[in-house]
Amino acid sequence: MYKTIVKIDGMMCGMCEAHINDAIRKSIPEATKVTSSHKRGESSFLTKEKPDVIGLKDAIDKTGYTVLSIDTNTYTKKGFGLF
Repeated sequence: MYKTIVKIDGMMCGMCEAHINDAIRKSIPEATKVTSSHKRGESSFLTKEKPDVIGLKDAIDKTGYTVLSIDTNTYTKKGFGLF
């Protein structure tokens, strides 16, 4: 599983976050846990395979926002650690 963090310039409010989340979901339908923060200027999501970063950048650029960077790393689900 992979976690992708996209740094984005231009998000100002919650609706901006929703536009970015929609663009990510349309560009990468298998993306899960899609979240965005206009305060941090980033979006993140999980995928089973490495995402198409060029297609993702194009989809976000078409919404009028600027992609500053895209970082994809291996993601390991963390358990509760009780046992």
